[in-house]
Amino acid sequence: MTDMPDTDARIERLPLLDAILSRLRDMIIEGQLPPGTRLNEGQIGQQLGVSRTPLREAIKYLASEGLVELVPSRGAVVKQFGAREVRDMLEVIRILEQQAGIIACTQATDAGIAEVRALHDQMLDCYARRDRMAYYKLNQAIHTAIVALADNGALCEVHARLQTRLKRIRFIGHEGADKWAGAVAEHEQMILALEAREAEGLSEILGRHLTLAWDRVRAEFDAPS
Repeated sequence: MTDMPDTDARIERLPLLDAILSRLRDMIIEGQLPPGTRLNEGQIGQQLGVSRTPLREAIKYLASEGLVELVPSRGAVVKQFGAREVRDMLEVIRILEQQAGIIACTQATDAGIAEVRALHDQMLDCYARRDRMAYYKLNQAIHTAIVALADNGALCEVHARLQTRLKRIRFIGHEGADKWAGAVAEHEQMILALEAREAEGLSEILGRHLTLAWDRVRAEFDAPS
């Protein structure tokens, strides 16, 4: 740690590498480090109050997740996805989640479904407080939890990889009161279908939710309708 004045971004007591990873992910998700931004190790290290060695490790890890690119002559750059890439990834996530939802309705334990309900209720509390980052993280945890209920390691692995790459995209899908309210309403339908073990209903809701996810972010891209 350096002897710098405290700032909101400073990392104090958390395990260092995990703390740096978490902070950098949040900065990318929230747009403090927009797509295409070169990660200046000196500047970021000073902002977070950390040395370059753990920061470099964190950046390499983010590159393995697909959030950062290591570009010759430019160094580490926040990954900038094109419209087609985003659409394709959302399409695969849609297929995976619909299949996972069908399986979950037939084989998940009541306790497993109750855990998803608990995440949902926490998410609603964050929505009521308009705590957008906490809401977002719980939102993504719910999608992960539904996929986990399918108890398929390969499905979970592919889903997690794509979900990580789309963190910023999914976050901006909640920008604006109407978009946010719409996403919350879809999650309400989702949890009710899961609790009722309505496999086809949950699959339909998840499919609509992921289709609308693209509609909510497409304005960010110069893509044809």
